[in-house]
Amino acid sequence: MFDDADIMEAHGKERVSHFHAVRFYDNEMSLCRIVAGFLREGLATGQPALVIATRSHAQGIVAELRAKELDVVALAASNDLVIVDVVDALASFMIDGQPDSEKFLKTANAVLDRMRRGRKRIAIRAYGEMVDVLWKEGRDLAAIQFEVLWNRFARATDFSLMCAYAAESFVENIGVKDVCRQHTHVVDADGMARVSNVDTLLVD
Repeated sequence: MFDDADIMEAHGKERVSHFHAVRFYDNEMSLCRIVAGFLREGLATGQPALVIATRSHAQGIVAELRAKELDVVALAASNDLVIVDVVDALASFMIDGQPDSEKFLKTANAVLDRMRRGRKRIAIRAYGEMVDVLWKEGRDLAAIQFEVLWNRFARATDFSLMCAYAAESFVENIGVKDVCRQHTHVVDADGMARVSNVDTLLVD
């Protein structure tokens, strides 16, 4: 689903500097399965995994990882799997209802450095749904600002990121193109990542 070729794919035959995918979901169990697959494939090659999610989604992702015979306890103990509550994350980054770039970059760097444990060239896979929470609350501009911050962060950091948005948050697909413009790939219901095409993509 998310092998190295997918992650390095870009428009045409060019390569992108990072992999920043989005999944528009309408089924939470399916979302957890897809995210777990994304993280598992990274863990299998030694890439630590970061999850920033709601408690229920984090529990679902962990359950899927366990179903794939991963030792979640050992991964967490070694910081190869770090789970952050999305509400706590937002509280640490937001000022007056908007994401603060300095706080975001400082915190994100600290977390990823802890996960690398001195392994300077190791890539990290991350899943985040801060943007989903913000979009559901009607704070779409703040969500897009977070996406911009992730892309800025990716210019200097080796990581692959998947975001998720509830499909029901997009009435008549309004806002879908704005979201897709901030992502390199869109993940379909089968967990396949395809290059984002903002001119043709609509939420199913």
